Amino acid sequence: MANLIIIAAPSGCGKTSLVKALLDSYDNLCVSVSHTTRKARKGEIDGENYHFISTSAFREMIDNNDFIEHAEVFGNMYGTARQNIKEKLENNVDIILEIDWQGARQVRQNMPDSISIFILPPSINTLRERLTNRGQDDEDTISKRMANSQTEISHYNEFGYLIINNQFDSALNDLKSIIDDYRKNTKNIELSVENQLLRHKYILKELI
Repeated sequence: MANLIIIAAPSGCGKTSLVKALLDSYDNLCVSVSHTTRKARKGEIDGENYHFISTSAFREMIDNNDFIEHAEVFGNMYGTARQNIKEKLENNVDIILEIDWQGARQVRQNMPDSISIFILPPSINTLRERLTNRGQDDEDTISKRMANSQTEISHYNEFGYLIINNQFDSALNDLKSIIDDYRKNTKNIELSVENQLLRHKYILKELI
């Protein structure tokens, strides 16, 4: 049976790079391409990075119940098309949703058997450093993302699993172990939120 895998994180935690590495490592694994009202950034391709649509078209999809989840982030709308998820799972393809905590909450309500993973940075300073170094945003936007990250981080305990992305390879191996276990019909207890809370309580205290 295919799995629906939710992966959420504050901006700058390395989620996109980790997901790309996962896709390179597995067969029968894909990432859901979300719909958004956001303008495409330089180098982004419609239908590959996102489905870029107008606000009116997005609202029409909401009215038609076409989304399994949708949310507004930084003034833009994002949503996951229900039909796309259904088709992938029926074809026995594990599918990753890169969404925020709001969307994750909606998906878990609709599909309680989904796997939910939250990724955190090792510190607030590291998060700001990563946002600055990736060179995508001006200082004002970075400040807004940092403020929003506090809200994001406060919802980590709604997820089933928690990963601290201090070293990329280690975080990637943690993600792989969760997926591997589910494919063998077992669950990874070591990386559960409950165990990670005990293991990384000082990191979590600093972040929250």
